[in-house]
Amino acid sequence: MDLVEVLPNRLHMLRFPIGQAYLWQDGGALTLVDAGNAGSAAEIEGAIRSLGLLPERLERIVLTHCHRDHVGAAGELAARWGAAVLAHRLDAPVIRGERPVPEPVLLDWEIPLYAHGLTVPEAPATPVDREVEDGEALGFGDGAYVVHAPGHTDGSIGIHLPRHGVLFTGDCVAAVGPPMLGVFNVDRARAVESFRRLAELTPSVACFGHGDPLTVDTALILAQTAAETPGE
Repeated sequence: MDLVEVLPNRLHMLRFPIGQAYLWQDGGALTLVDAGNAGSAAEIEGAIRSLGLLPERLERIVLTHCHRDHVGAAGELAARWGAAVLAHRLDAPVIRGERPVPEPVLLDWEIPLYAHGLTVPEAPATPVDREVEDGEALGFGDGAYVVHAPGHTDGSIGIHLPRHGVLFTGDCVAAVGPPMLGVFNVDRARAVESFRRLAELTPSVACFGHGDPLTVDTALILAQTAAETPGE
């Protein structure tokens, strides 16, 4: 796992072989956006300590959606340090293991990529302490709130921190190369609508579920890409 600074003393990316999570600091209080792969809790704790921070200050883990590369270590971290796990109401039953992970509608070129993604260890059933909805305040980042962004999954969310100009897109948007609509969607048309809604927030920093954060000309690039992405 690689640890990458995005905003000094505020935001770091934790990059795994497939996918990534983000650590946000409010002083010593910590929030994790997504939780990497199952079995990566010790690495995440080590990364936190390497920054001079304390894992016991991890207050919440916000899951952008129900896929294994985002949920993985959430339950273990929450059990160790008492962090609350948050997820959208529509994905929470999947995360808890009460419903199966929804199958995406794959484009032909996505099929081998999807097979590769399934090499990530399956996430264990994970308790969700708080089910969130669109527009709900999350209690960190000087006013972070939920942006429901369905299409990748029904309960996919973005997380917007307007006072800091930061947007976490989950897998609605990816940036393995130039930013693009995320792959493996259950409903591509809705995913495109969600992409456009997220772009309208005009962030200065966009943090994706896959690919490096965008920190230069962010709002312009997202707006242009969203406008050029066909809905069908």
